[in-house]
Amino acid sequence: MGRGRVQLKRIENKINRQVTFSKRKAGLLKKAHEISVLCDAEVALIVFSQKGKLFEYATDSCMEKILERHERYAYAERQLVEKESEIQGNWTIEYTRLKAKIDLLQRNHRNYTGEDLASMSLKELQRLEQQLDTALKNIRTRRNQLMYEAISELQKQEKGIKEQNNMLEKKIKEKEKATVQQVAQWEQSNYRVDTSFLQQQPLPTLNIGGNYHQEAPELGRNELDLTLEPLYSSHLRCF
Repeated sequence: MGRGRVQLKRIENKINRQVTFSKRKAGLLKKAHEISVLCDAEVALIVFSQKGKLFEYATDSCMEKILERHERYAYAERQLVEKESEIQGNWTIEYTRLKAKIDLLQRNHRNYTGEDLASMSLKELQRLEQQLDTALKNIRTRRNQLMYEAISELQKQEKGIKEQNNMLEKKIKEKEKATVQQVAQWEQSNYRVDTSFLQQQPLPTLNIGGNYHQEAPELGRNELDLTLEPLYSSHLRCF
């Protein structure tokens, strides 16, 4: 018949409690040694009896080294928990502050647009009016500044355009003058009579004897006129 399940509660019988403590303590120390050997773990076991007697077990490392390592780990854990709590608290404070600021900005915006004025006092309304007047003055000053800058820029552009127009007008006049000179030279060269051709041609002579010596000069002039007439006509047609 197997052993029944032991109910986990304080053993009232002092002797039975002492016997159970001795047995369980030995089993606990054995299990600690086994897990340290099988799993290559650092194990530290501390047990105080009811009378205050100390029972301990530690692996190859001394108990102080394991306890110091435990203290560092516990301290790091506490710091991490405290830091997370602090961050969480800071985020909560920051959220509350930003929410209040957003509410204030939204209320001011509604007031600037002429809404939610019923809850404002006379002093608050006067302060709001002063703020609006100041803002309006700043807006007008900025508007005038922008207009002045735009006008100055347009004047600069106009001045540049006038200078370009003057330069173009000057160039056009110079070109027109050069063109007139070229046309005059061309007309002068085309309509000039070449008299050198006439000077190179020998005049015709008449050798008529007898009683016709006095009529020879008149006849010669007539023949010369007849000879020069086709020459002048052909020369003028060339032009």
